[in-house]
Amino acid sequence: MSKYLMAIDAGTGSVRAVIFDLAGNQIAAHSKEWEHKEDPRYPGSMDFDWDNNWRLAAKCVKESMRKAKINEEDILAVSTTSMREGIVLYDVDGKEIWACANVDSRSNNEVKDLMDIDSGLEKDIYKISGQTFALGALPRVLWVKKNMPEIYKKTETITMFNDWLIYKLSGVLSTEPSNGCTTGIFDIKKRDWEPKIAERCGLKSHMFPEVYEPGTVVGKVNEQSSRETGLSQNTLVVSGGGDAQLGAIGVGLVGEDQVAVFGGSFWQLEYNTKKPVIDEDARIRVNCHAVEDMWNYEAIAFFPGLILRWYRDAFCDREKEVSKLTGTDPYDLMNERAKKIPAGSYGMMGAFSNVMDYISWRHAAPTFTNFQLDPEKYNKYTFYRSLLENAALVTKGHLEMVKELTGNSPEEVIFANGASKSELWSQIMADVLEVKIKVPVVKEATALGAAICAGVGAGVYESIEEAANSLVVWDKEYIPNEENVKTYRELYNKWKAMYEVQLAIADGGVTEHMWKAPGI
Repeated sequence: MSKYLMAIDAGTGSVRAVIFDLAGNQIAAHSKEWEHKEDPRYPGSMDFDWDNNWRLAAKCVKESMRKAKINEEDILAVSTTSMREGIVLYDVDGKEIWACANVDSRSNNEVKDLMDIDSGLEKDIYKISGQTFALGALPRVLWVKKNMPEIYKKTETITMFNDWLIYKLSGVLSTEPSNGCTTGIFDIKKRDWEPKIAERCGLKSHMFPEVYEPGTVVGKVNEQSSRETGLSQNTLVVSGGGDAQLGAIGVGLVGEDQVAVFGGSFWQLEYNTKKPVIDEDARIRVNCHAVEDMWNYEAIAFFPGLILRWYRDAFCDREKEVSKLTGTDPYDLMNERAKKIPAGSYGMMGAFSNVMDYISWRHAAPTFTNFQLDPEKYNKYTFYRSLLENAALVTKGHLEMVKELTGNSPEEVIFANGASKSELWSQIMADVLEVKIKVPVVKEATALGAAICAGVGAGVYESIEEAANSLVVWDKEYIPNEENVKTYRELYNKWKAMYEVQLAIADGGVTEHMWKAPGI
C-alpha cells in the first residue's frame, strides 16, 4: 500500500489540507475559507475563532482523504504551516482563551507605551530578536494585559497558529523557530525564547513552550483529534513552520546565499545566511529559517498583488469581459498589451511600496508621476506596466540592502507564487535585478514545504535540504536583456529620488500614507 504525507496550511483567508505522495506530487486537497472578524469594541482588531476554525481544519483533513481515496493508516505523518504573526494564548489547562490573526492592528497605543519605557527599547530588542514592534507579539500581549486583565492573568502559554494546529492534533504545546521568532521574544541566534525580553516589556516570562526544530516529531495524533479529523492515532505529528519559510523549502531555497522572491499580495524577499548579522540601522527583518542553522534576511514589499487587483478591477472592465467570453485570464490580456510598452514606461513611475525600513516603516501615498497627456504612449497599459516595474524596483532596493549587509551579489533569484506566472513580470525582474530569474514548476510551495517536514520526521527523507533539492523541479529561466538593464539602472536612481520626495509629502500630512507601522 502506498504511503502519503499531509500538510495543513492555515493562511490568512483560508485553511487547507493537502496530501502528497512520497515523490512530492500533490494527490488531493481541500480548503475552507475563514474570516477574522473585528470586535466592534476595538477598532483594528481581527479575532481568531479557534473553535470554528478547528472544525474547518478537521473537515479539510477528512475531505482531502476522501478525495484521495485513501485510508487513515496511509498517512505516515502530518505537519503544519500558517500565516506568521498570528498568536494564541492558553490557560493553565491548555484551553485557548484569546487569539488574533496576523492582520490585527489594535495595539497602536501599546507600541507608544513600549517606546515610553525606553526610547532605545525597540532597537535593543531588534539586536537580539531581529524584530521590531511593527509586526511582533509584544504590543498585542501588552494590549491584552491592559484591556483584558482577566485574560492576561490566566495566560500560561503563547504559540503561533501552526503550533496551535500541532497542539490540536497531538495535545502537545510547542513552538518552532521559523514562526516563533516573529513574536520578537526570541534570541535569533540561539533559536529559542528569550524571556528577558518579555520581562523588560512588563510581561510574564514563563509563557513559552518547548521549541522543536522543523521536521522534528512532536507526538502522534491523539484520540480526540483522531475522532475529529479521521486521522489514525499512528500518524506522526511533525513540527512545521511559518508560511514564508516553508514556502522557501518548497522552492528549493535551502542553501547558503540563495535568494527567493515570493510574489503575492505582499512580496517577500528571503535571503539565506548562516551568519545572521544584525543590521545596525534595523532596516531589515532577520528570521530563523525552517532549515536548522540557517537564517533569512527578509524584506517585505507592501501590496504589489493587491495593487494589480485594484488596477484590474478599476480600469480593465473590457479585459474582464473578454476573459469571461474566452476563458483567458484578464492579466494575460493585460500583459500582452503591456509587452508592447518599452522598458521604463516612457519614464513614468509609480510610488507604492517603499523599500523596507523596519524600524520606521511607512509608505508614501499611492501615486503615478512623470507622464504626459499623450494617449498613444501613456495609456492604461503603460500605467499597468509601471506597476510591474514598481514592484521590481522595490525588490532591487531590498537586494541592495542585503548586499550591503552580506557583501554578496546573487547570480540568480528564485521567483515564485502568483506573480511568477507572468512571463512579462518575470522578465522585468530579470532586467531590473540584473540576474537570472528561475521559476519553479510548483509556484505555490508552502504546503510542499510542510509535507517535506512531515517526511523528514517520518524518516522518508534524510533531511529538509536533501528532500528540497531532489523534489523541486524548474519550469522557466529568464536572462537579463542588456538594453533594458541600462534603462532600468537609470530609472531606479530617479525612482529613489522621486519616492523620497513623495514620502516627505506624506510625512508632512499633505497626503495620507498607504500604510505605516503602529506607533509611527
